[in-house]
Amino acid sequence: MDYQPLLHKIRKEIEIYAHDGKQADYIPALANVNPDQFGLCLHMLDGRTYRLGDSDVKFSIQSIAKVFSLAIALSILGKDLWKRIGKEPSGSAFNSLVQLEYEHGKPRNPFINAGALVTADVLLSHLKNPKEFFIEFVRTIAGNPDINYSEQTMQSELSCCYLNASIAYLLKHHGNLHNDVDDVLRLYCTMCSVEMSCEDLAHAFMAFAKSNEPFSHAGVNLTVSRVKRINAIMQTCGFYDEAGEFAFLVGLPGKSGVGGGIVALYPSRYSIAVWSPRLNSKGNSIMGMKALEMFTSETEESIF
Repeated sequence: MDYQPLLHKIRKEIEIYAHDGKQADYIPALANVNPDQFGLCLHMLDGRTYRLGDSDVKFSIQSIAKVFSLAIALSILGKDLWKRIGKEPSGSAFNSLVQLEYEHGKPRNPFINAGALVTADVLLSHLKNPKEFFIEFVRTIAGNPDINYSEQTMQSELSCCYLNASIAYLLKHHGNLHNDVDDVLRLYCTMCSVEMSCEDLAHAFMAFAKSNEPFSHAGVNLTVSRVKRINAIMQTCGFYDEAGEFAFLVGLPGKSGVGGGIVALYPSRYSIAVWSPRLNSKGNSIMGMKALEMFTSETEESIF
């Protein structure tokens, strides 16, 4: 199938949503992003790639970075990671303190902020230079040595991360953070500041789409079973408290970020990344969600 005409059709039909929502202006660096950009990249297992719009423009991946940090932490700790982090959808906002308090400092899953702070803590405890290790891993699976952190975005997030600091201190109180809180917050904000394009993300997530092959990239080694489990957590927890809606409408494992990016995959078939900075109230890209809903509906290619 030639997907290019379909991608153009989708772009035309979702134009009615082009001015709905707004970018994540609570992070100063993201507030200045042009909200009218749109990019999409589809990467097939057989090597075919289809592009649309601003597919080569780098943007802040934000919470999409949590998939990469989870892969590294799971590679380090194996099943012991689940003693510190759960595997269930939260049903609460990604930055909820209440749920963490009720559950005595064990985050519900790795993709809410509390869970990602724990995975950052694991990287700090077990890697000599976690910042360098993380970016080399991302560059390797994306096939792009030019991917890097944004110092401006990292500093911008650090300047206003009061709620994340509260979460980190609560984790520390319950003994689920082993390193200094400031060090954990700095690494967490640094990982979220990575800038990638839709093409980079679609390429990177093919490593997870190849779910019947052992995963071995830049010192991160995962069994087929563990890659399958990462995909399962993306399916159930990848979209904050809108994960059920994404599963219902789109039907793919994936992960979103408040930079406006969404990346999703069909195991053993394709990965697809879309970017549009205007977000809904849950923190997910409005046009990105609509584009992926149309894509799986039109192609009838989802995991269901």
